[in-house]
Amino acid sequence: MFYVSPIQTQAPSHFQTQLQELVYQTLESLQIPFERVDTDEAITMEDCIAIDEKLQMNMVKTLFLCNRQQTDFYLFITAGNKPFRSKDFSNALGISRVSFAPADQMETLLGTKVGAATVFSSLLDTGNSVRIVFDKDILAEEWYGCSDGTTTGYMKLRTDDVTDKILPLSMHTATVIEV
Repeated sequence: MFYVSPIQTQAPSHFQTQLQELVYQTLESLQIPFERVDTDEAITMEDCIAIDEKLQMNMVKTLFLCNRQQTDFYLFITAGNKPFRSKDFSNALGISRVSFAPADQMETLLGTKVGAATVFSSLLDTGNSVRIVFDKDILAEEWYGCSDGTTTGYMKLRTDDVTDKILPLSMHTATVIEV
């Protein structure tokens, strides 16, 4: 059985990564309320079903993509139950086809490992090397469920707090597409 802790509203007592610590420092400094859970390692969207039930929201799917030359990077945030089609994504942005970026680039640019991609990585991307792209459907949701930068920590916060407070702080402007 997949472990999901009781809901908590405070930061963890110790941090697994630099990004995870930055996530909770940012939430505190911006006075953004959140609920979070600790879990077994969750890598797939299927792993997130129990998390969704506990936090009463739907986890976003966050994909780290790049062009063939690995010079253009995208953090695509979409609904967990929506299939990803590279052709549709590329057509919506008017760019060449993309594929999943290599794990080493994810660690370098996002500060996470596979399965932990999160919009909060924009806080580490001070050079704006990664373009943040939202599926329009995500922005219609009241709640935003995502990783805290680890594969064992997940949270729920208001979608408006992500778009109106987190992204401006990170100096990123989101592109919104319909796929």
